[in-house]
Order: sequence, then C-alpha cells, then structure tokens
Amino acid sequence: MSELDALVGYGLLVMVTLLLQATAKMSQLGVGYLMGSRDEQREVTGMAARLDRALHNSIVALTLFAPAVLLIILTGDKSTGLTQTLALIFIIGRVIYLPSYVFGIKGVRSIAWAAGFFATAALYIAAY
Repeated sequence: MSELDALVGYGLLVMVTLLLQATAKMSQLGVGYLMGSRDEQREVTGMAARLDRALHNSIVALTLFAPAVLLIILTGDKSTGLTQTLALIFIIGRVIYLPSYVFGIKGVRSIAWAAGFFATAALYIAAY
C-alpha cells in the first residue's frame, strides 16, 4: 500500500465515520432538529456521543497525517518501504481505533491511537 493509497483510504474512513455519526445523531435528535438552524444546543449521549468524539479525533488525525503523506510524495525520493509500512500502520491503527472508541474498548482504543500517532510522527521524520 502506497502512502497515497493510505491517505485516500483514510479519507474514505473519515467519510464513513461522518455518516455513522450523522445517523446516530439523527436517531437521538430527530431529522427536524438536524435540518433546522440548531439555535437550541442539544447533546447526544452514549454511542452517538462517542461517534461525535471519534469523528473529531479522526479529523484531527487527518490534518496531521495528510501533510506528512504529501511531504513524502512531493519530495519524490522519500517514499520507501518504511514510509509505506508507517502509512499502513496508521491505517490499521485508525481502523481499530474507530470501533474500539465507539464500543468503549478503552485499552485497545489507546494503543490504536498511539500507533497511528507515532506512525504519523515517524512519517514527518522520514520526510525531513
């Protein structure tokens, strides 16, 4: 898997997360509220709240991962087997992170998050 494949795959995973989050919010808040101006702030609970937080975390991870991948790609000569493996570790970590957060599997969630974070950090180092 190339770094660019990983970026595309992760973008799609974030989109799936957004759809799951919107569906969960709709089930708790109703279509009318979500289609309205939302002047009245309402909170979701349970799985919908965890999906909300997971989506936010996924977007933050994307804003860190995407520049690292683009730096690797744009420099042309920085893509290696190591950077491709790091991108794969990021993807695997994030694929594990999402359901472990949504279903409240704390230890697994933290390890998966850390794997993705440190793989991203290593990509920046490799791009330098």
